[in-house]
This record gives sequence, C-alpha cells and structure tokens, in this order.
Amino acid sequence: MKKEIFTTSDFAHFARTTRATLLHYDRIGLFSPVSRTETKYRHYSVGQLATVNLIRTCQALGMSLEEIKSLKEQRTPTHLEKALERQLQQIDEKIDDWIRARKLLRTLKNTIHDALAVDTQAITTQFLPAEAIVLGELNDYSRGRNDYDALLSFYHSCSDRYPDMDLNYPVWGMFSEDRIKRRDWTWPDRFYFNNPEGLDKKPAALYAIGYKHGGYGQSASLYERMLDYIDANGYEISGPIFEEYPLNEISVLEDKDYLMRVMIAVREKR
Repeated sequence: MKKEIFTTSDFAHFARTTRATLLHYDRIGLFSPVSRTETKYRHYSVGQLATVNLIRTCQALGMSLEEIKSLKEQRTPTHLEKALERQLQQIDEKIDDWIRARKLLRTLKNTIHDALAVDTQAITTQFLPAEAIVLGELNDYSRGRNDYDALLSFYHSCSDRYPDMDLNYPVWGMFSEDRIKRRDWTWPDRFYFNNPEGLDKKPAALYAIGYKHGGYGQSASLYERMLDYIDANGYEISGPIFEEYPLNEISVLEDKDYLMRVMIAVREKR
C-alpha cells in the first residue's frame, strides 16, 4: 500500500467499512481522522487501520461502542483479558436465555399443534406416561380468597423456590379425586406449570380425556359428560384430575374459543 494518507471514502474501502460508519465513529469520539484540511475534509493514515481492526473485532464480540471506546483508551493485554472475560459471561447468559426461550417455544408450538387436531365431541381413554411439571402447594381459599389470589400466591411461591425458572409456561389446575366426585370443580386444589424442567410429576396413568371450547371455569358441562362416560364404560376415578387450556389467550382472541382439556385418572371398576 503505497499511499499513507487517505480520504474518508478510500480509507473506508481499505478498512472494509463504510464512510457513514467512519463519520459516526468520529461524531461520538470513538475514532477520528489523523488530520483535517482547512475545508474540513478528513484524512486517515495507514496506521489507523489497526485501530479500526480493534473496533471491528470488539463489535463482532458483541461489545457496545461505549465499551470499545473505554477499552481502546486503556489498551493493555490485562485490560483486554478482563474485558473478554466479562463478554464471555454476558454471552453465556444470553445463551442460557435463548435455550430457555427455545424450550418454551417448543412447548407452546407442540401444545397448539396437538390441540388443532382434537375432536371436541369425543371422550377417549389413553395411557399417558409420567410428565414433568412444577406443582404448587394446596391453594388457600379461606378468608374470602379466590382463585386469582391463589394463582398470585402460586407465582410468588414458584419465584421464591425456583428463582431461575422461566415463569411464562402455561399454568393449569389440578383437582383431587374427592373434589370431582363431589362435583366441585370451580377452583382447582393446586396450580401447576407445564414446564419440562419441573421436578414434580404428572403421574403415569390411564386417563379419560375430554375437550370443550370455552373460557376459564366454564368446564361444568365437560365434567358432567366425562363422569357419565366413565360410569357407562365400567371405569372409576382413581387419581388426580388435570384441567388444561392448550388454546388460551396466547393464541386465541376471544375466551369463548379457548380449548380446555380435562384428564381424569381412571381404572376399571373393582
């Protein structure tokens, strides 16, 4: 390279950047020309290519221009090593966030995909394997508390018990066998997250499974149908009941079009 002084456009070409980028660097005090003419034209030197290389490398590592400016002014191997370590930690945190986001995306996508294929008129029995969930404590409905109070307590409890957990998974309800036999299905005994990283389990069992369109709490007619089905087909309730909403406000505009799924653990009558 025979020339030692370049115009902004020529220097941008050799530095593999743009004229606009160099002007921006100059405006924020990150990287300025080696000299200016009386008519304000900027001139850059060959030696400044090394500085541009530093900036480009740091940007490729995800550093902000403010961070790069500080590093450029205190450039030593020790200082750079510390800056790179901080950047590694930030990237590791972002990777963890993206991994959690991917798991949530897959859960929501699979839930919606399966829901679109169901027959809301049919009630079936199916053996389901154990499934990881995050199960809350028994809900407290005393002293005038309702399901919204209990749900808020569930969120607070999960946040305290699992500070790093993604709380954006669907929250559904579990009922006891006794509650359903008494036809008391207004508010669930417990809430749970449909989170595949949960340490609790939805038990493996034979389940009677039914579906219905409608909003939260509008499940009475489905439970009545399912209890009739269980009795007519020689089954009896043998475990917990799970009420889920695979199509809810995340994917549906009006609550009358939500899709609820009720799963009742059953066995053949003894």
